Amino acid sequence: MKFTQGTRWLDPLAGIHWRAAVEVTEVIKETDDELDFTAAVIHVADRKDTVSQPVIFVNISSPMEDVIKVRIDHHTGGEDGRPGFELFPDGKPAAPKTKVSRKGKDITFTSGSLSANLSTEESGFNLSFLDATKRGKDQLLTEVGYKGIGFADVPYRYTLNQESEKSRLSADPGALVRQNGMGMEEHRTDSLVRYMHNNFLLNVNENIYGLGERFGSYVKNGQVVGMFNDDHATHSTMTYKNVPFYLSSRGFGVFMNHPEEVEYEVGHDNNSGVNVSVRGETIEYFIVGGGSPKAALLNYVAMVGRPALPPAWTFGLYLSTSFTTSYDQKTVTGFLQQMRDRDCPVRVLHLDCFWMKAYDWCSFEFDPDMFPDPKKYLADVKREFNVKVCAWINPYISQRSAIFKEGKEKGYFIKRANGTVWQWDWWQPGMALVDFTNPEAWKWYQGLVTRLIETGVDTVKTDFGERCPHKDAVFFDGSDARKMHNYYSVLYNKCTFEAVEAALGKDEAAVWARSASAGGQRFPVHWGGDPQSTWQGMAESLRGGLSLAMSGFAFHSHDIGGFIDSRGPPSNELFARWCAFGMFSTHSRMHGCGTYRVPWDYGEESVRVTSRLGHEKMRLMPYIYGQAVKAHKTGLPVLRSMFLEFPDDAMARYLDKQYMLGDSLLVAPVFGSDAEYYIPEGRWTDYWTGEVIEGPKHVRKEDYPIDLIPLFVRPNSVLLLGPENIGVPDYDYATVGLEVRKYEVTDEVEVDVPHPKGSKLAGTVKVTPDGKVSASAGVSIKKKDAFVA
Repeated sequence: MKFTQGTRWLDPLAGIHWRAAVEVTEVIKETDDELDFTAAVIHVADRKDTVSQPVIFVNISSPMEDVIKVRIDHHTGGEDGRPGFELFPDGKPAAPKTKVSRKGKDITFTSGSLSANLSTEESGFNLSFLDATKRGKDQLLTEVGYKGIGFADVPYRYTLNQESEKSRLSADPGALVRQNGMGMEEHRTDSLVRYMHNNFLLNVNENIYGLGERFGSYVKNGQVVGMFNDDHATHSTMTYKNVPFYLSSRGFGVFMNHPEEVEYEVGHDNNSGVNVSVRGETIEYFIVGGGSPKAALLNYVAMVGRPALPPAWTFGLYLSTSFTTSYDQKTVTGFLQQMRDRDCPVRVLHLDCFWMKAYDWCSFEFDPDMFPDPKKYLADVKREFNVKVCAWINPYISQRSAIFKEGKEKGYFIKRANGTVWQWDWWQPGMALVDFTNPEAWKWYQGLVTRLIETGVDTVKTDFGERCPHKDAVFFDGSDARKMHNYYSVLYNKCTFEAVEAALGKDEAAVWARSASAGGQRFPVHWGGDPQSTWQGMAESLRGGLSLAMSGFAFHSHDIGGFIDSRGPPSNELFARWCAFGMFSTHSRMHGCGTYRVPWDYGEESVRVTSRLGHEKMRLMPYIYGQAVKAHKTGLPVLRSMFLEFPDDAMARYLDKQYMLGDSLLVAPVFGSDAEYYIPEGRWTDYWTGEVIEGPKHVRKEDYPIDLIPLFVRPNSVLLLGPENIGVPDYDYATVGLEVRKYEVTDEVEVDVPHPKGSKLAGTVKVTPDGKVSASAGVSIKKKDAFVA
C-alpha cells in the first residue's frame, strides 16, 4: 500500500494518517529467548511527549535455528482471527540456540548464524538483520530503519486506487461484478482502513524472487504485488497461487505470516526498499537465514511443510479430453488407441469437466448419457491401456446438483451474515462453496471423493478454489473471511489429498491442483493454470513455475500447447516445442480448452516429439524419481531456477527461460526455431550428442532440431537410465538393468536408486573418477557408461 507521495511526504489530498517508529522507548523483556520493546512515533524529549501519543509494540523471538520472528502490534485488544498458516506440520524442530547481548546502545538477538540488532539511540530507530556464515564476519542482509515500521489510517476510497486493486477492477468486463461479490466492500463500515507496514532495505544489486506463482518478470524488483488468489490466466499480474514469501539474492528469505492479502512494493516508489503492508493492527514475519538462498528456502519449507511424494506413475504423460470439447467413451478410447498406435506413452487419462452433466458441477456423478456404466468402463480402459484415471473436480456445488440439497440442509456451505447460503452464478448456476472449516462438511466432501475413487478413479484434478468470498461471508469456525480467501485453497487441497491418501494409501496419493498458498506444496502436484496458446503463454508458464519453485513448491506442470485458444489453437511448431518443454518438466499434461491436445492434430513432428521424448523421460525415471524423493525429504524443488543452483554466477540471477531439473540436468526450452541458453562454469555434456561444452558461455543455435530440447548434464554427474522403450514411469528401477552414464566425473559419485513405491531406497551405485562402477546388492547394472548418441 502506497502511503507517501514519493518517499518523504504524505499525499495532501489522500487524507492518510501515517505514524511510524522513530526511537525505542522501553525494553520490556530481554532474555536469551525473547526481546520485547516499544517504539515511539515521535522523539520523547520529556514526560509530556508520552501523553496522547501511540507506541508500537515489537516482539522478537526464534522458532528454529537461523530463523527470527518479528511481531509488530499497534492495538492488541482485538482478535487475531482464524485461520492462520499451519507452522511446522512435519514436527517441531529442536529448540534453537538463542542469546541476547548488549554493546553500547545496541541490543543483539541471535539465533544460530542469524542475528537481529536493535539500536536504542535517541531518534535512531533501526532493526538490522545480519548473517555470520559468510567471510567469517556478520554481513548485513537487510534492515528496518527510521520510520520503517508503523501504521496508517487510509480512507476507503483511496484503497481502491492502489495498483493491486485497480487491476482486479479493470482486468476484464466481469471483474467489477466479481469484485463486489468477492472483495473490497467489507471494510466500508468505517471511513478509514487501518494498515500496518514494514519497510525492508533493498540493497544495491539485491534481487527479489518468489511471492508465489507469478507470470511476469522473474525478478520482482520494481513490481507492486498483492497476495490475492484469482483466476485471470497467465497473461495477467493476478495469479492462482499467492505465497507471502520472497527469497533474496543476498541469501535470506522473508515470510509474512498472514494468509490474508499482503501487499508488496519491491523497489517501487521507494527504490531502496521492500515495503510490506497488511490491513489490521498486527504485522508478523520471519526472517529466514541459513547462509545461502538454497539454505534459506529449505529452512522456510521446514516451517510450512515439505511436499508429499507423488506416486511414480504421476510422472508419466497425462492425456486430457480437454475442456469444452465433445467426448464420450468412444472418443476417449480412440485417443488412447491412437497414442498407442503412434508409440506415444500415456500413463494417465484425464477426464475434464464434462464427465459430469452440464450445470451439475460438482455432482460427483458421471453423465449417464456419456458414460452409462462408468465403473465397468474405467476398469476396462485401465486394463486395456495400462493407464490411471484422473477426474476433474472443484469445491463448488451447483444448485442443480443432486447433492446441493443435502449440503444446504446440513450446513456444509459457506453462509452469509443473514444465515442463508452464499451463492452466485459465476461458474455454475446458484453455486455454493463447501465450508472446509466445518468438520462434518470436510468428512462429507471426502466421502464424495472416496466414492469417486471407488468407481475406479485414481487421482483428481482439484481445479479452482480461488473464488472464496470475503464479503458478507460467514464460516463455521468463525474464520475471518479476508484471511480465508487465499487459505481456502490450502484447506480444499488438504481435504481432497487426505481423502485420496486414505483410500489408496500413502504412496499412491496425488492431486492436480491449480490454487494454493503457503503450505499448499504439501499436497502435490500443481499446474500453472490457463496459458494462451502462444509463445508468450509458454514463456509465462515457465516463469510462473520458476517463481513458484522459489516459493517452496517442488513439482510443477503446465498445459502443453496452451489452454486458451483466443488467438487460435497452437501452431504445429509451437505445440512440438511446448511438448518438448512439457516432457522435461516434473509432470507432463496435454490439455486444452475448445480444441483437443493430441499430437497428430499438430503434425508428424509433434507425434515424433511426443514419442521420442516421452520414452526418454521414462528412461530417466531413476534420476527424476530420485530427485522427487530428495524433494520430499528436504523440500528442495525438482524444478529449480538457475540462480538457486548457481547463486554466485551473476548471469544466473536473471535467467528465466531455462532451469535445472534436479541436481544434474540443465533444460532450455526453445521459443521459436532458434535455441538460446547459458552454460555455467565447468565442462557440461550435451545429453543427446555427448559433445562437451566449456562454460561459462552463452550459446545460440539456429534451427535447433524440432524433436529435441537443449539438455545438458552437469559435470561430476552420474545418470542411471532404464531400458529403451520402457514406456511407463513406475517400473522397478533396481531390477530392470540400469545403464550407467558418467559425465566428467572428478570425484567419487554415489547415486541412490529409488524404489518405485514410496521414499525408501532400493540401493546405490558408486562411480569413481577412474571409471569403476559398483552397485549394492539388489541393483542390476546392464551397461556401464554406454553412451548412445
